[in-house]
Amino acid sequence: MPLNMNKDVFITCAVTGSGGTQDRSPHVPRSPKQIADSAIAAAKAGAAIVHCHVRDPETGAPSRDLALYREVTERIRDSDTDVVLNLTAGMGGDIVFGNVESPLPTREGTDMIGATERVAHVAECLPEICTLDCGTMNFAEADYVMTNTPGMLTAMGRMMTDLGVKPEIEAFDTGHLWYAKQLVTDGVLDSPALVQLCMGVPWGAPDDLNTFMAMVNNVPDDWTFSAFGLGRNQMAYVAAAVLAGGNVRVGLEDNLWLEKGVLAENYQLVERAQTIIENMGARVIGPAEVREKLGLTKRAPK
Repeated sequence: MPLNMNKDVFITCAVTGSGGTQDRSPHVPRSPKQIADSAIAAAKAGAAIVHCHVRDPETGAPSRDLALYREVTERIRDSDTDVVLNLTAGMGGDIVFGNVESPLPTREGTDMIGATERVAHVAECLPEICTLDCGTMNFAEADYVMTNTPGMLTAMGRMMTDLGVKPEIEAFDTGHLWYAKQLVTDGVLDSPALVQLCMGVPWGAPDDLNTFMAMVNNVPDDWTFSAFGLGRNQMAYVAAAVLAGGNVRVGLEDNLWLEKGVLAENYQLVERAQTIIENMGARVIGPAEVREKLGLTKRAPK
């Protein structure tokens, strides 16, 4: 197929994530101040969008605390740096089953809540974008399942749309794109939609180029997509995403390393991505152009 390279590319920085990376690098931000400061530095380096989770400031463990989301949001909005805020809505769908002979009751680590509670921080903070993980999947660990049923996704998607917050569809496999298109057909999500192609996350879509192009080819032509590769292939997927007509995501949620033996900071990963994009002959666009492209309304500080 012919190349359809994107010449106007936005960068998303995934600032901290919800994985157990807090003790693997001193640069993974934990407190709301650290998360906001890292997001602001990434924006100054060229990220038009910052994608934020929150963590317990003491332990670094992933959190759903509304007060932490509120503080991160306010710190970013009160800064003099313009950036599009994207909050996760992926928390609260975790099931850890018992052993293979006695899967019930579920084990410690299960965090399964209702749709309204999963979107509560989105309703509270009103970011311009929030994520919607469009499917259930085995997620690395032996008995852990990331759970997003069709009913749950329909309910959450309607809430996001009614709030005026644009969902970023997180697609970890081709079936997730299939269901995302159904949500648009059903009127739950508006079209054209925004998609993040998540490559190399066990046990979703592997990060080989054949699978990547299968994902790309399942995104409707009028939708906007971005992509990332987990770990050491993060920068390779910067180039691959641009060549395939998409936008890029980098950040410490997906990769801790700038190069072998050198731990990265978020702004350094953004700078590296911007260099790759510009060396390919494309242009990195800022938050104002992203808002125009995606039909977003900037939220003012409260």
